[in-house]
Amino acid sequence: MAIQKLYAGAKLRELRGRLGLTQKAFAAKLGVSLPYLNQMENNVRPVSTSVVLGLAQEFGFDVTELQSGDEARLVGDMREALADPVFTGPAPALADLRLAASNAPTLARAFLDLHAAYRQNHERLASLDEALGREDARLRPSPWEEVRDFFHYCDNYIDAIDRSAERFASRCKTGETQATAAIRLLQARDMQVIYGDVDDVRHYDAESKTLTVSRQASPATQSFQILLQLALLTQTKLLDATLDLARFQSAEARSIAKVGLANYFAGAALMPYGAFLAAAQATRHDLELLAAQFGASLEQVAHRLSTLQRPGAKGIPFFFVRVDQAGTITKRHSATTLQFARYGGACPLWNVHQAFEVPGRFLRQLAETPDGARYFCLARDVSKSGGAYAKPTRRYAIGLGCEVQHAPAIVYADHMDVGAADAYAPIGISCRICERRNCHQRSVPPLERQLRVDPDRRGVLPYQLD
Repeated sequence: MAIQKLYAGAKLRELRGRLGLTQKAFAAKLGVSLPYLNQMENNVRPVSTSVVLGLAQEFGFDVTELQSGDEARLVGDMREALADPVFTGPAPALADLRLAASNAPTLARAFLDLHAAYRQNHERLASLDEALGREDARLRPSPWEEVRDFFHYCDNYIDAIDRSAERFASRCKTGETQATAAIRLLQARDMQVIYGDVDDVRHYDAESKTLTVSRQASPATQSFQILLQLALLTQTKLLDATLDLARFQSAEARSIAKVGLANYFAGAALMPYGAFLAAAQATRHDLELLAAQFGASLEQVAHRLSTLQRPGAKGIPFFFVRVDQAGTITKRHSATTLQFARYGGACPLWNVHQAFEVPGRFLRQLAETPDGARYFCLARDVSKSGGAYAKPTRRYAIGLGCEVQHAPAIVYADHMDVGAADAYAPIGISCRICERRNCHQRSVPPLERQLRVDPDRRGVLPYQLD
């Protein structure tokens, strides 16, 4: 098998900028010539083994960051954006998109921001006159999308918050759960925590300093919500510092992100990084065993597994997704090369959609994307009861997976024939950028293919692809 060359010019430039070094000084510390460094920073030449060693020894740099998923994410996001019918010309070649993502990632993100702003503006035509009449009117992504992309490009790992949550968990008294410790800390601040028959899952009254948690919620949800409120009340400086660095464009995005960061703290406190990583490896990533050990739900465990990307102590790079019954993606994250559609639903051939048909069971799947990458996929339905007969039950399905090379470390992959080519189901990301010719579930033609329509012929699709 050929060894894949490592091109990481943007990462090298970013590291040199953080260190405040000129190219000449950086090259000297790495023991390479100035022209050679220049070529590596511009992706003309791959990063050599000697430079990788130099980065680790001279700067203590975690060399696994050189292979971060940013480039794959950007390429996938740009391909999906370019599938928008607004782009009427020929689509850029995949090689050109990869060059843009690796050589000019800031420009690529600016393009994605511009396209997202266009979509938002297009979807709000009914109020366009009013929007253009305001002095501060300008195109901007929706707050929700802006926050989603923030976590997406942070690899869903926020180091400072993760470590703060881990420190909190380490200070729990013997025999004390994290939720109990959180209640103790809140009570020390003259706050009280009560469980009541309320409509909200969680409600904090600042005036009376009372946190009310729904009695009908599951124990895992109750613990999570108490830890979330603890973060909002005791981790303000840390949350605000992280938000300041993110530089969100609107107050709404900042508010959404603050809750998202508090959620992150809660999950990291409930499942502290070091202990959770060790348990995940020991149980071979058995979600039920991990849920029982840490007092968490299956969804919380699956989501936490996708965040184990601490430099120097990384877990398996998982993807995690949650879909509703309409197939709409409501949560998504990928630490792998597999990227999800930014808009719309997931590929209907993926087993996460079948989970609704067999509630209470784990579904396993070996899948292959059009680029030849192979994955092990796990799916299961997760129902969230309203706690009473008259209250609706929310139904979702979660998907968790990784590249098939990691399958031996996952209990669910046991006895699957990962070496058989015909064992892999063909899946894609979005029909508009999927190159498969005869997919029986295709909803729209692919962007990069010419269509032929023969009125005397009807195959799987009502048209043929050149």
